Amino acid sequence: MNKYVGHEQQTYGVDELRLVGGKGDGMRMLCVRNGRGLEFWVSLDRCADISRLTLKGDNFGYFAPCGYVSPQYYDDKGAGFLKSFTAGFFTTCGLTAVGSPCTDAGEDLPLHGTISNTPAESVGHWVAEDGIHIKAIIRDAAIFGRQLVMEREYIVSLDKNEITLTDTVKNIGSSESPLEVLYHCNMGYPLLSEKAVIDIPSIDVAPRNEHAKEGIPTCLVCEVPQSGYEEMCFYHKLSGKTQVSIKNPEIGKGLTIAYDTAELPYFTQWKMMGEYEYVMGLEPGNCLPDGRNVMREKGILEFLAPGASKTHHLQFIFTEV
Repeated sequence: MNKYVGHEQQTYGVDELRLVGGKGDGMRMLCVRNGRGLEFWVSLDRCADISRLTLKGDNFGYFAPCGYVSPQYYDDKGAGFLKSFTAGFFTTCGLTAVGSPCTDAGEDLPLHGTISNTPAESVGHWVAEDGIHIKAIIRDAAIFGRQLVMEREYIVSLDKNEITLTDTVKNIGSSESPLEVLYHCNMGYPLLSEKAVIDIPSIDVAPRNEHAKEGIPTCLVCEVPQSGYEEMCFYHKLSGKTQVSIKNPEIGKGLTIAYDTAELPYFTQWKMMGEYEYVMGLEPGNCLPDGRNVMREKGILEFLAPGASKTHHLQFIFTEV
């Protein structure tokens, strides 16, 4: 115990908040501070994703023009997802669809699935010796359909600026279910600028389309915001326990995302250098964002048997450079 403080909230802790006004009215938030300069907001009504994140006052994520949008405004038709895609520090895509809208096995699937617009239930938080713990249950289930439950836990260190994320998805139904998950981590200004340095230790890089093919030689180069910029996606092949990073010497801060490719074998880089749409996506996943039908055709669609579960781990390491 620190004899200089009257309550732990003086230096670190979790505040439970609700938004007021606009399309985000009523949304539940957890504002988390670790006492070492790391502060972030967990959006409980949006899959317990991290919406805002700062390190000693500098913003790390991209916040889309739509701002905070409650799940009640979610449009699951085609690309309607974009009207409520806050982006934030990261958005979870899945759990049975990622990427392009498509029809697969007779099911119409929206852009990036529905889980990011699903409120969490059974939320709890507490402080232990290893840091601040946050746990939430997110249910992706329907009668005559998929029956998946994801248990999400964050552990936030009080000794260093690190967040460990553990997601366990379980099939609680009696039928096999597709499983697609992509962690849409969205880097934004001022962490992301033309001064930023991106490191993706690729064995190989493939373009998503012909336009991206032209950008492979400069895929890791960050440019100034440009009018009319057309987004590019690159598929990086990585191996083993790996780390992807972004650092910006201009603000003296950086981020490393550590994960195991045995759990998440695919990595997508989304490069969007547009004016007001200035974002770099660093996105580990168990699939590519080309639509579930394409993953099935390629023979790389993952499935969960009844009663089976799959766990994914991500570590976010925040640095001063």
